[in-house]
Amino acid sequence: MSKPIALVTGGAGFLGSHLCDLLLREGHEVICVDNLITGNRKNISGHKNNPDFKFIEKDISDKIEINDKLDYVFHLASPASPIDYLKLPIETLKVGSFGTYNILELARKNNARFLISSTSEVYGDPLQNPQQETYWGNVNPIGPRSVYDESKRFSEACTMAFYRHYGMDTKIIRIFNTYGPRMRKDDGRIVPSLIIQALRNEPMTIFGDGKQTRSFCYVSDLIRGIYAMMQSDEHGPINLGNPIEIDMLELADRIKSIFGCNNENVFVGVHGDDDLISYCKSEVAFKLLPQDDPRLRQPDITKAKTLLGWSPDIGLNDGLRETIKWFTEKYI
Repeated sequence: MSKPIALVTGGAGFLGSHLCDLLLREGHEVICVDNLITGNRKNISGHKNNPDFKFIEKDISDKIEINDKLDYVFHLASPASPIDYLKLPIETLKVGSFGTYNILELARKNNARFLISSTSEVYGDPLQNPQQETYWGNVNPIGPRSVYDESKRFSEACTMAFYRHYGMDTKIIRIFNTYGPRMRKDDGRIVPSLIIQALRNEPMTIFGDGKQTRSFCYVSDLIRGIYAMMQSDEHGPINLGNPIEIDMLELADRIKSIFGCNNENVFVGVHGDDDLISYCKSEVAFKLLPQDDPRLRQPDITKAKTLLGWSPDIGLNDGLRETIKWFTEKYI
């Protein structure tokens, strides 16, 4: 019996590479497509000699042809951090429009199940907390973040058009803040930024007053949720994220604690893991909050729990510890 074939766009990126890992473990053949604009070949280097894995360097904003008969299409391609989509605004808009259309057409021709990784950013700076899938959002359509926010909102609209018009089996997930190994140290997201600053004995940068909130999901939990959604009969949208909400000052404190610092920034030893290298010049440096930066971010995951049987297992401290270990081994 032949193995199911899964296409993963953005497969050399942070989330995409972890998804490729899981699909291979689950017995799929995997075709990874990435133009490497933010992805990295190192993320998929472990599969170089795997006969069930194929890498194609390609920009999906251009027409794409795949000769293999596809069973599943996971569309994860897009710059996904503010520093990336502010630097790459046109590329972000193109992959969320032309790219999404091209990949939907490819899935339609193959009669393949299609999943789009949308984002909590479609909710904008929300007036509802926690955010439910029925909430339409509070998005600035012409602000500096709109290239990402609106490209994802368009991707959702395009996916729903294919679902309604062609009867395709499509699925929409909205991913909330996710962290873990393989994040880029310079991608501008809060978890790698604070960890790298601590490793370098630099002040930990907090924007605004630090009271804005986020909800952090460890990468293995998120990938498990993506797979569960694809295997289900649901169409979504469905939120995937950790519903435990914390502010940015508390996040910095937790990272300091794992590194073994007390409130006076005095080294007191690594808490529970002798393998971690520890640093302690971790005072906080405040900077102006970027325009349209959301003040609140917390998923309501009732649908994921009831329809997919999914909820995150890994607590924030455990996930941060694993992430810090990875960054320590890679950059020190």
